[in-house]
Amino acid sequence: MPLEPPAPVTTLPIHSTEAVARELLLAALEDLSQEQLKRFRHKLRDAPLNGRSIPWGQLERADVVDLVYKLIEFYEPKPAIEMTRQVLKKSDIRDVALRLKEQQLQRLGPTSAILSKYKKTYREHVQRKHAKVKERNARSVKINKRFTKLLIAPERGAVEDKVLGPSEEPEPERARRSDTHTLNRLFRGNDDVGQHPMTVVLQGPAGIGKTMAAKKILYDWAAGKLYHNQVDFAFFMPCGELLEQRDPRSLADLILDQCPDRTAPVEQILEQPSRLLFILDGADELPTLAAPEATPCKDPFEPTSGLRVLSGLLSKELLPSALLLVTTRNADPGRLQGRLCSPQCAEVRGFSDKDKKKYFFKFFLDERKAERAYRFVKENETLFALCFVPFVCWIVCTVLQQQLALGQDLSRISKTTTSVYLLFIISMLKSAGPRVQGELRMLCRLAREGILNHKAQFSEKDLEELKLQGSQVQTIFLSKKELPGVLETMVTYQFIDHSFQEFLAALSYLLEAERAPGTPAGGVQKLLNSDAELRGHLALTTRFLFGLLSKERIGDIGKHFGCVVPEHVKKDTLQWVQKQSHHKGAPVRANRNDELEDTEEAEEEEEEDLSFGLELLYCLYETQEEDFVRQALSKLPEIVLERIRLTSMDLEVLSYCMKCSPDGQALRLVSCGLVEAKGKKKKKKKNLLKRLKGSQSTKKQPPVSLLRPLCDTMTTPQCHLSILILSHCKLPDAVCRDLSEALKVAPALREFGLLQVRLTDTGLRLLSEGLAWPKCQVQTLRMQLPGLHQVIHYLVIVLQQSPILTTLDLSGCQLPGPMVEPLCSALKHPKCCLKTLSLTSVELTENSLRDLQAVKASRPDLVIIHSK
Repeated sequence: MPLEPPAPVTTLPIHSTEAVARELLLAALEDLSQEQLKRFRHKLRDAPLNGRSIPWGQLERADVVDLVYKLIEFYEPKPAIEMTRQVLKKSDIRDVALRLKEQQLQRLGPTSAILSKYKKTYREHVQRKHAKVKERNARSVKINKRFTKLLIAPERGAVEDKVLGPSEEPEPERARRSDTHTLNRLFRGNDDVGQHPMTVVLQGPAGIGKTMAAKKILYDWAAGKLYHNQVDFAFFMPCGELLEQRDPRSLADLILDQCPDRTAPVEQILEQPSRLLFILDGADELPTLAAPEATPCKDPFEPTSGLRVLSGLLSKELLPSALLLVTTRNADPGRLQGRLCSPQCAEVRGFSDKDKKKYFFKFFLDERKAERAYRFVKENETLFALCFVPFVCWIVCTVLQQQLALGQDLSRISKTTTSVYLLFIISMLKSAGPRVQGELRMLCRLAREGILNHKAQFSEKDLEELKLQGSQVQTIFLSKKELPGVLETMVTYQFIDHSFQEFLAALSYLLEAERAPGTPAGGVQKLLNSDAELRGHLALTTRFLFGLLSKERIGDIGKHFGCVVPEHVKKDTLQWVQKQSHHKGAPVRANRNDELEDTEEAEEEEEEDLSFGLELLYCLYETQEEDFVRQALSKLPEIVLERIRLTSMDLEVLSYCMKCSPDGQALRLVSCGLVEAKGKKKKKKKNLLKRLKGSQSTKKQPPVSLLRPLCDTMTTPQCHLSILILSHCKLPDAVCRDLSEALKVAPALREFGLLQVRLTDTGLRLLSEGLAWPKCQVQTLRMQLPGLHQVIHYLVIVLQQSPILTTLDLSGCQLPGPMVEPLCSALKHPKCCLKTLSLTSVELTENSLRDLQAVKASRPDLVIIHSK
């Protein structure tokens, strides 16, 4: 039955409120003597509101009129009056403060009393409404019992924002668990300079727990644990639902929807926007800025589309002083960045190892089953690593719970995200007959059409058209939501997680009918050849597609869903990868000339698709099929990763792909972060026995670097990585130590380059040891380092000891006379095997040229490349 339309929200004359506030403040401050006014200004400087105070430079010489305008501009009308009263009391001018309070009540009414009472009502409502959250299988659980703390690292994004020189790479921020202290710090910003962000962006990959974290923040605010004395009202706004709404709604209407009834004092709430927090969940679902319908709304009482309201809030054109907490995927942060006004970013990094275990024990009610499931996953190293993503952890627990209940073998769970998602579908559908197989095809089609059209919410009509209404797959994989409308409640459906929709969209390409001979390529080509704007949006779908193309996954699909996967899908996908050497911004440099100049040119070029190369490697990793990866890389002679803060998972992916690399493979890391983010240090208590044995303890093991997996891979016979170039990177000693061990025995590495890298004297010593090792296979060494005078000593050792080094490229280096002399001595050493010395673009003194000519005379077989 249609509902009664909600009463329209009327607009309060905000400008008249501002005029009255100005009159009251002017009257109050004009009553002050010069000495009292001076005291007032000093006290006002030290009286922050929401962590912000008017800078002293604007207060020091301000007269009464200036002060009034500054107060209203900085704090807004009513908070400005409240702030003035408090400062007057602190300045011991109580009679004026009392008079101001009386006049405020007389002219503006007891708004503060109304709001104070309603604050408590609203907080209690939020606590009741959000005390439980629905799990993806529609089971309701208490948020306090199920929520497991996540790792959050502030200020990620330095690597994406600018090119880092060799001496300026920032240390990665320490990730902290999302406790009350960490979450309270989000809006604190940089206390040292008095800057406090108005917009905080929580970014992270699909399924990492951003939505759950946002809901927990709302719940903890209502419970009085967060943003005390900073936020009076907080509102949770799912962007996907707002974008799907059909009827025009104002921001005031959207606020009323979240209140316990339609009598909420929304006008008074909106009068103090600096006391409001809007939590915008899933902002990556917004279309591009260029869309004409995305013009920001500026009036909180204007009925309009959800897109315009969201655009207004994000751009700060609507309620500019309100606080925003925005969640978004980090696949395409640049697109959202254009909408935001001075955001502070924080990265959600999922579960720590400790919290993975906590999650398992919260999920399983039976402690013995929890212990068994956790122990199994812990022993599967790769699967345990994947469980840092909460949604993957939930799927793993759901599948293991079912297998434990049926007494099945737990070893069916594999080690990629794709295999975990596929096993989840197989487990949930159990024995899928022809009817369920047909339903699954339609569900995959729904997912695919939604992904391609940026659609996450589906109507009942959408389901009816595909005959999914009331089906088994709808019950299991879709969640139902009811949204308030003007005339009637609107029912929508969405997938249990957006990443799951992307997985099913990828699965749809494998469930297609066989392509007839001679017909053009189907949807796979359309997906893979999408333009740059769509590529970030379709990245996870593409990754899942690769994962489904492994022989094992194709076998599972045929066995459980009764269909033969078309051969062209895998063939088309392989050909697409091999063509990426021609892609602008691709991870490939087809021409390797001018080795030392590439980095400088890259810094001048426009940023484009910097993460594309790494994403392509993730796609290949997901297949877990060595022959496929080797064929794909055979047409990509050089992989280039540029301006990326590499994580341990990135290195796992890179190492796997290099293990499968063909002969002659080259890898170049340019301005990449190789410094691992620090975890929170734990103080371990030693028992008495360990303390007594302290002096007899074994030698402390050197720290493992972020690059260790790649270094270990380089030493295996399967790895054919021939060229490794590190450019504009910071190399900690731990990285140099692992590289040194790899250089000693890597069977395929023939060329090694250090271009404008930053490293210590210890790091230089370690690398020279590796290069001078008898079994080192490096034949070409390229070096371009600042302060080469520190390097020359170690370079001499390498030249005198390496049995295989034949080419040394010092192009672009500075070689003053005192450095050329020991270099020439090393070149004359009887054990020096060098055949080519490249000194392109190197300025040499006349004495240095004579020294080199003498070397050439004594060693006619040595080629010295220099303009003179």
